[in-house]
Amino acid sequence: MSASTPVDEPLDVPDFAGDGPLARERSHLAASRSALRAMREDVEALDISDVTANWVNAAVLQRQIEERVKALADLSGTPLFFGRLDYLHAPGAEGAEGAEGERPQPEAAYQTLHIGRRHVHDADGDPMVIDWRAPVSQPFYRASKKEPLDIALRRRFGYTGGDLTAYEDEHLSDPAEAATTSKLLQQEIERPRVGPMRDIVATIQPEQDEIVRSGLSGSVCVQGGPGTGKTAVGLHRVAYLLYAHRERLARAGTLVVGPNRSFLHYIEQVLPALGELTVAQATVDDLVAHVEVRGTDDAPAAVVKGDARMAQVLRRALYSHVTMPTEPVVVVRGSRRWRLPAYELEELVQQLLDRDIRYGAAREALPQRVAHAVLVQMERAGEAPDDRVQDAVARNAAVNAAVKAVWPAVDPAKLVLRLLGDPEFLAEHAAGLLDEQEQRAILWAKPARSVKSAKWSLADAVLIDEAADLVRRTHSLGHVVLDEAQDLSPMQYRAVGRRCTTGSATVLGDLAQGTTPWATRSWQEALLHLGKQDAVIEELTAGFRVPTDVIGYASRLLPHIAPGLTPVASIRENPGFFEVRRSGGTDDVVSACRELLGHEGSVGLIAADTDIPELAQALTAAGITFIAPGEETTHATRLTLVPASLAKGLEYDYVLLHEPRAVVAAEPDERTGLRRLYVTLTRAVSGLIVTHTTPLPHQLT
Repeated sequence: MSASTPVDEPLDVPDFAGDGPLARERSHLAASRSALRAMREDVEALDISDVTANWVNAAVLQRQIEERVKALADLSGTPLFFGRLDYLHAPGAEGAEGAEGERPQPEAAYQTLHIGRRHVHDADGDPMVIDWRAPVSQPFYRASKKEPLDIALRRRFGYTGGDLTAYEDEHLSDPAEAATTSKLLQQEIERPRVGPMRDIVATIQPEQDEIVRSGLSGSVCVQGGPGTGKTAVGLHRVAYLLYAHRERLARAGTLVVGPNRSFLHYIEQVLPALGELTVAQATVDDLVAHVEVRGTDDAPAAVVKGDARMAQVLRRALYSHVTMPTEPVVVVRGSRRWRLPAYELEELVQQLLDRDIRYGAAREALPQRVAHAVLVQMERAGEAPDDRVQDAVARNAAVNAAVKAVWPAVDPAKLVLRLLGDPEFLAEHAAGLLDEQEQRAILWAKPARSVKSAKWSLADAVLIDEAADLVRRTHSLGHVVLDEAQDLSPMQYRAVGRRCTTGSATVLGDLAQGTTPWATRSWQEALLHLGKQDAVIEELTAGFRVPTDVIGYASRLLPHIAPGLTPVASIRENPGFFEVRRSGGTDDVVSACRELLGHEGSVGLIAADTDIPELAQALTAAGITFIAPGEETTHATRLTLVPASLAKGLEYDYVLLHEPRAVVAAEPDERTGLRRLYVTLTRAVSGLIVTHTTPLPHQLT
């Protein structure tokens, strides 16, 4: 077989007869699956009855065992290994780096490693499959003819379902063999998709691998256009960090933040397929769910509420509750009275304010500060008080009354309720920050009577979260992935950022796809609000998913929506297909859907939100079954009816985009509308049909 030429065998081969390379690889696959099954059975057979001191330890250990069993599951339709490396020398051996230019050796002379989604070892503990995240696996993604990294041969495998059907070799250390494009790699990238998002562990490219393997201590921001794999890169980075820093992240926790539930459902199987089951997923709305959201804001109000200046308004409003004392504190103990003058109490209050600690923590510290000052007086009088006396003084009724008067408890939701409902209170604390027009924009027309009766908006919930953090520090995680970040307001960035103040972050997005009135203008500004201004900004410009003609057509919009952005360059060898059709109405749309369903893979019908009911009715009348975004496609139901507002982050093999002008017109301004159109045009992996009855936006023509 020549290098980089796939070899295929029939799927109905009854056994592993023969001694050719494919037969040997199939035999290794069968043996690896058996070894994985034995590993799982060993865990299932563990007896913990004699090693747990109490029922709590037993429950924790049992849960860990159950998670380990799940992680060792053999997914029948997922290849156990997808590649192989033949090292010229044992990895790490002296002289391994000097292999460039050496002729290939007989297969048996190599240090051979099979690369897969998880580690598998035999009964003796010898590895049969190496985890893709291990350092010795890195050359599978980075090695090239120019830099072979001590690799004699890189082999890729082709699968149909769970059956190994093909392989493809690259002899990296053979100077006589020319470098060629991997056909199996292209086939894997272009493979039709049904169901949720798949991992890209077999197709990670060198520039993606650099981001995936970047360290835990630093944060990374990835600007990536449609089809560049930024979401997959972020998820695989989480999997890599959990492999490299498992104990630390197990204690601190990891989180993936997505734009909506449909998106999270779409990506939820990626990490489990890589053996990672402990990563939490949430939307920003989930993170700030302190109150029930029943209201909405118009665009001007939402923009002001999402502005970072609101953090300072809230801070002023909160600390306005602190008042300097005018009366002394008198503590009675037995027959003695201990008097703390007002000026000394004021000094204690000012010290806490100067320390800039959380409002609630300072309030809790003040009674102990007062008690300590009283104890100093006791010691000067010849007494010998201990810690119990100090605690008793701190709980004294007079001390508590003084603290309540000087530093009262504040409920975050009630604070925001007053700000949005009391014009004078807002004006006092927004002076010099918000002008009168901005203040009017966020004031409620009819103030709510209570926290429960208020019709809170999503932006209000973010304000309450900010206030809650001013009162009590938000728990910080070890690592947070923030996807589709370009749509977040500065206050939303702050909400996510305080979830990783002591950890790191992976920020993923595309400035050209920002479709909110407060959309991110620059990543430097976004990272500042996130609290990660030192993050490294990486840009992915190679398009692996979107066909050349499709991304070229969509890129006509870039000068109008993101002038400084580098257009995505598709590296797809298969051009797919692209067509713009003048439509006569819903009948033509239904016909085009039938046409696309004639191909293998998923189909997305995307239209302006207002057109969805009519299209749903037409599809139902035509007997075509469909699902909504977030529901899982099956081989029987492959069509998803997608409102344009929910299309972001989703991908389909084939897309029918109906009425581009209506998509643009549905947004509050033209630039936002064109950005929404850019999103909808770039959801296709293999083909796109655009239908329209009204003229196309002039930016496309």
